[in-house]
Amino acid sequence: MTREERRAWITSRLHPIADYDPSLANPQKSDFDLNPGLKVDNPHALRPAAVLVGLVEHEDGMTVLLTRRSDTLRSHTGQIAFPGGRCDPGETPWVTALREAQEEVALDPSFVTLAGLLHGYQTVTGFHVTPVVGFIDPKATFTASPEEVADVFETPFEFLMDPANHQRQHRETPTGERRNFYAMPWNDRFIWGATAGMLRSLYEALYDENGRQFSE
Repeated sequence: MTREERRAWITSRLHPIADYDPSLANPQKSDFDLNPGLKVDNPHALRPAAVLVGLVEHEDGMTVLLTRRSDTLRSHTGQIAFPGGRCDPGETPWVTALREAQEEVALDPSFVTLAGLLHGYQTVTGFHVTPVVGFIDPKATFTASPEEVADVFETPFEFLMDPANHQRQHRETPTGERRNFYAMPWNDRFIWGATAGMLRSLYEALYDENGRQFSE
């Protein structure tokens, strides 16, 4: 598959930015997909956020841009995440995603070609996250902002889109409840939780239940 063919295939499976619905009601993917007993009662109260699912187009294979959050942050310390954050008032998800990527890893927005959106994703912490998928020119450079990001790295797209690597794990919460989640360990990186859930959402947009690519 050529770069142009791959771009066309992925773009065809995403929601067009032009059709974006700003309503925060009823995100279709969530941290609760594997935990049906847990739900936020009022989805309208969710806080809007966005992340950049950056696909770096190297000649020898595509990778996904990821970060490890700083050990000094108050929440989600040291976890693997996409560049992203809360939407400012009146800001669209793609503007948020590009702004946060520039702030967190110094990604120049001119190196990003936006492809489309995945289903909104609801987190257990009360956010409605819009994953914004974009193709990144391999000439782009990344520099971690030490206040927010401990490390920036790339993981092979083929690894993350292989369902054999989509583990289902669980942990006990402080209240003794069992929380199930997706995990995609890669080398010494433990990709899990909402980040793994959104990667699973990308997989389900691109492949059928038998692992075959959906056509354009």
